[in-house]
Amino acid sequence: MAHRVACPKIVQRLRPFAKPHYSAAHSSITATVSPLNLDQFLNAPPPTAAVDHPSPTTAIIDVDDVKELFSSVSTGKLLRSAVNLHAAAVEPMIDLGMWVMNSKLMRTPLLREATVGTIKHTFYDQFCAGPGPAEAARTAARIWDSGLKGMLVYALEHASDNESCDRNLEGFLQTVESAKSLPTSSITAICPLGLLKRVSDLLRWEYNNDSFQLPWKLNTLPIFAHSSPFYHTLSKPDPLTVEEETDLHFAEQRMLKICQSCIEANVPLTIDAEDTSVQPGIDYFTYSAALMHNVGDNPIIYGTIQTYLKDAKERLIISANAAEKMGVPMGFKLVRGAYMSSERQLASSLGVESPIHNTIDQTHACFNDCTTFMLEKIASGSGAVIIATHNMDSGNKAAAKARDLGIQNGNQKLQFAQLYGMADGLSFGLKNAGFQEGVEEETESCNSVRRTEREGNFSEPVRLHKSKFWYPKEKKKGS
Repeated sequence: MAHRVACPKIVQRLRPFAKPHYSAAHSSITATVSPLNLDQFLNAPPPTAAVDHPSPTTAIIDVDDVKELFSSVSTGKLLRSAVNLHAAAVEPMIDLGMWVMNSKLMRTPLLREATVGTIKHTFYDQFCAGPGPAEAARTAARIWDSGLKGMLVYALEHASDNESCDRNLEGFLQTVESAKSLPTSSITAICPLGLLKRVSDLLRWEYNNDSFQLPWKLNTLPIFAHSSPFYHTLSKPDPLTVEEETDLHFAEQRMLKICQSCIEANVPLTIDAEDTSVQPGIDYFTYSAALMHNVGDNPIIYGTIQTYLKDAKERLIISANAAEKMGVPMGFKLVRGAYMSSERQLASSLGVESPIHNTIDQTHACFNDCTTFMLEKIASGSGAVIIATHNMDSGNKAAAKARDLGIQNGNQKLQFAQLYGMADGLSFGLKNAGFQEGVEEETESCNSVRRTEREGNFSEPVRLHKSKFWYPKEKKKGS
């Protein structure tokens, strides 16, 4: 049941938290609909200088009327969200919390019960839909009551053997049954991580050596670009053993079952991205499945592009153009990325250039350019995109670009998405502007708040989101 905000004074006090700061634009978004040339797009001139005032199109998403924006959210939930997001953005508090969770104090039953109980009623309830598909489905129903879609994520990662892969498969199939919209699958949960790394090594070596053949390889879209990182594979890898090929076949069968379940339920499937050591293997699974199952006008399989990677734009253009040439509708989910710390640390240890953009502004520009490219594709009748961002400026640019291109409200090929509890103001603003808007709900323990490995600690995405949404005066951060 939706609740209306009861106290106007509280709503007015929330206004500073809902009104975004419009940072300077770092990429050019035009209104032309002409097809993009690869060389022209990749060799575009540097971003133009920043302007001191928002462009007229920034009014697409209206967050000024806070009472209307959060009309379907109870006052109590608004206040709890404000407290949780502020607390999660205090890095020393998060560091202390992680130390307690990993310390011997958790072996004391009373302290453990008190700590877990505190987390359950604060961060867990803020960012997680529930411990399993059934609970998450109930959360999805509440989200739908508020006018948003629920994109259910079964947040298990990194399986080590076939038994755990099969167990995860059953969880994914239950998620499909429970979901009303896009579920998300992680290939590392249905293919042993060691095997996925081996497949990625072999794919990298094949790309750089024309004579190298992979007898087990299925048809796929292009996986690499010239700018992709190849330092993970410095020497020729051994071929897959008979046992490894058997395990790969099992993983492909699990992927097939998930795809068939999604097709039967008419539920699109997004494949999550991971770090660069295994991403080639994930793209191989994603694109080979897309070639088999993406038919007709709307894609059923979506890959994920992490735009904090320097090769992201080039890979997106190459893969999307190849799919279009083959007559295959291909969907992409655009995100900024989640492995900044570990990627940079590995590159530094090897003495090679980091695959991550050097600045947050470059990441913003790449995200916005990739969004523009996919919106151009949709306008010309090819492809589909999920724009997953907590950044108000990127949301506004995408919404304005879609309007300029004449992409109609309700077009299923264009959807926006935010993580549950991370950017409710942006979610409701996009919904009120008439766009297809989803909230990604994650299941399974506190690991589903994107494990500490994924960005140093999980306060990072909240802190970046805070600068664009909760603290308008801070600059040059984003999520």
